Amino acid sequence: MKATGRATLGFRRTALTGAVLATALGGGAILVACNAGGQDGAADGPARLSVADSYIPLPPAGGMAAGYLTVRNDGGQDQLVKVASPGAESVTMHRSTPSSMEQIGSLDVPAHGALQFTRGGTHLMIMGWQKAPALGDELELDLTFAKSGTISVRVPVKELTYRPGQS
Repeated sequence: MKATGRATLGFRRTALTGAVLATALGGGAILVACNAGGQDGAADGPARLSVADSYIPLPPAGGMAAGYLTVRNDGGQDQLVKVASPGAESVTMHRSTPSSMEQIGSLDVPAHGALQFTRGGTHLMIMGWQKAPALGDELELDLTFAKSGTISVRVPVKELTYRPGQS
């Protein structure tokens, strides 16, 4: 009888020790998971956006034009969801593919990174100018972001062959 009692007691200790250990380890894993997620979001914080290197090559006689710029982000991730202009009927985001262009609804602005609109890549298409642009004019663009709201920038019209950083 004592042997059975000891076996039962031993089983209870083993089961109790296992349950306590499982609870402690499981709880620790949950705390680690919560803490890890919290640190990532807190470290990035809100997006801190700025726009640089913006230009529009002079379009032919008031036709559609491409627009190029860089959105720099020194903070957390954001998303460019719309581009508009009071000086044009529409401004859309496009990506060049080997055989065509495709319109894009939104673009990610990575945390501590940049979103670039470049020749032969992602770019803006500006259509329906209110007045025919001339060299040296500026077009106001309103860039709307999912988290940061709208940023307005004035983009200069440059020569068709202009490339930033080249003289």
